[in-house]
Amino acid sequence: KSEKVAILGPSGCGKSTLLNILSGIDKPDSGKVIYKGKNIFELTDNEMSDIRINNFGFIFQDFHLIPTLSVIDNILIPLVGAGKEYQLDDVINLCERLGLENRLYHLPHQLSGGEKQRVSIARALVNHPDVIFSDEATGNLDTRTSFEILVLFQKLHAEGRTIIFVTHNPEIAQYSSRNIVLRDGQVKEDSTNPDILSAAEALAALPVQEE
Repeated sequence: KSEKVAILGPSGCGKSTLLNILSGIDKPDSGKVIYKGKNIFELTDNEMSDIRINNFGFIFQDFHLIPTLSVIDNILIPLVGAGKEYQLDDVINLCERLGLENRLYHLPHQLSGGEKQRVSIARALVNHPDVIFSDEATGNLDTRTSFEILVLFQKLHAEGRTIIFVTHNPEIAQYSSRNIVLRDGQVKEDSTNPDILSAAEALAALPVQEE
């Protein structure tokens, strides 16, 4: 609980497969995934769906936004799909926190890559999940936008969220509390990071972009 874990390794080493198993999307041939004292692969489909809807959030490299829906409607998908009541003001406050307050009624094709990723983050957070799974969330983004996303992750981590972050970039490990290195489907290293770098400081140190 409350760890920020980076799963690292080269392409094809099993990072995304491990993330899919941890989140219950894929079922392993053997072994267990224990969440709140229960092996998630012994739960019924309805019980597992309930956990994914209420306790897990997912952020993908390719955003997976529905192109015909506005920003706000894309964010509301988990709530509407679960049949949950919600206060629109709470959702708008989340968007403001992520810098999307001026993009609520834009379509995905009208957004930058960083804005699309913020929408996918908002969609992952709208249910207030305990665990956030991120698969190469910064993989398609420029350096500045990548650090902006890392700043958001560090803020969420500071609030007590568990974050499991898959990346092929070893630099990301410096901003995590725990690092798991995979190679050829095997865990080669599992270590804690005593000197976590500040993504906010790294972002502030980047050269100012000219208009």
